[in-house]
Amino acid sequence: MPDPLRVLVVEDEPVAAEAHATYVGRVPGFVVVAVASTGQEALRALQGTEVDVVLLDMNLPDRHGLEVVRAMRAAGHGADVIAVSSARDLDIMRSAVSLGVVQYVLKPFAFGTLRDRLSAYLDYRATHVAAAEVGSQAEVDQVFAAARPTRPVSLPKGMSEELLGRVISTLRESPSALSASEVAGELGVSRVTARRFLEHLHESGVATRRSRYSGAGRPEVEYGWRS
Repeated sequence: MPDPLRVLVVEDEPVAAEAHATYVGRVPGFVVVAVASTGQEALRALQGTEVDVVLLDMNLPDRHGLEVVRAMRAAGHGADVIAVSSARDLDIMRSAVSLGVVQYVLKPFAFGTLRDRLSAYLDYRATHVAAAEVGSQAEVDQVFAAARPTRPVSLPKGMSEELLGRVISTLRESPSALSASEVAGELGVSRVTARRFLEHLHESGVATRRSRYSGAGRPEVEYGWRS
């Protein structure tokens, strides 16, 4: 049995970093060898640790993830990069592709989403990386398709990608934090449904959660988009 691929997780939000490392550890064929919270820490980890794959957040406190990729390549680090980001900017995605980022995973994501991407990447490594050359255009196409699979996104049971996108847009565009009741009113869904999606965003590390106090009585929980 081949050795597991060594993964460096780069994420500045502690809750998300822990979740991503846990997710990676649950996928056969991968092992987390280091976790970094800044671009500088990531580059230092690459200097002292053998890494096959970098699971890289694009929005780090000290530098953008794309700058980290450029610095990696300039220093001769050949580890493949799987970008993780809440950014939906096409220019960033195009730049990621031009720098050789093999996959781009949108936050927030469930375990199944990352599992599918890592499993596809493992298949790609096993099938194509060891070969010295290809024999036809069809094989070339297979290599590039395998490196960037387009399997359906897997969300927790009962959640839809369409509604998740609407909840994300509502939080991002709001000038202030919103309660589950307020989000429910905006989207025309139940408070329970809104709260489930908001909790998912919080657990994924892209939304804040805090108590809102307004006079006597039980405080209300409000959620905000983490910029």
